Amino acid sequence: MNDGIVIIPTYNEIENIEAIIRAVFSLDTPFDVLIVDDNSPDGTAQKVRELQQEYDGKLFLEVRAIKSGLGTAYVHGFKWSIARKYEYIFEMDADFSHNPNDLEKLYAACKKGADMSIGSRYVTGVNVVNWPLSRVLMSYYASSYVRAITGMTIRDTTAGFVCYKRKVLESVNLDRIKFVGYAFQIEMKYRAYANGFNIVEVPIIFTDRTKGESKMSGAIFKEAIFGVITLRMKKMLNRL
Repeated sequence: MNDGIVIIPTYNEIENIEAIIRAVFSLDTPFDVLIVDDNSPDGTAQKVRELQQEYDGKLFLEVRAIKSGLGTAYVHGFKWSIARKYEYIFEMDADFSHNPNDLEKLYAACKKGADMSIGSRYVTGVNVVNWPLSRVLMSYYASSYVRAITGMTIRDTTAGFVCYKRKVLESVNLDRIKFVGYAFQIEMKYRAYANGFNIVEVPIIFTDRTKGESKMSGAIFKEAIFGVITLRMKKMLNRL
């Protein structure tokens, strides 16, 4: 068992899953991998089972009954990883929008003292490839909006490429996390920030997926807009 585990939630990622798993296991730094699959009809979970024969004891699979959202998939993975005493717990997408090589940068940041390291698109400008300008602006100004409401200084508040030390996740009441999309990513950062943990942003280049379909929707974006206000109100009322 390694001290770091990479959680990758999946739904219909058959075009990417083998390549992303092999990319993580090819790194110089050894990580375990947990796939949390929402019963993908395209055979994603079956491909993972096949790869488990090759990566025995390093590649794990949890299959949930139905598609239940990104946030609940990560919470499932967090609980699984905490129970097995992993020290460094990562979030990463399956579609190569997050470069697996950057896992080592996030890991190094936490090894050097950060409690939480974020693969940040905006800490050194705007580092996004293959997104239309409209989506870049939406994401960039969404983070500005979040900073204005919450008071956080994090530049990329909706980032989904993150390394947590286990103690950060243990400090959060994971059963109270209800958001599923951008709002989930914001809430996790806000709870870590509110608890006084040392958060470091590591610059990365984000590249939009080239295979498979995006899971982004208007409902997810709306959840983030109104969820931020809810989080701030809970903090003001000491109910976060």
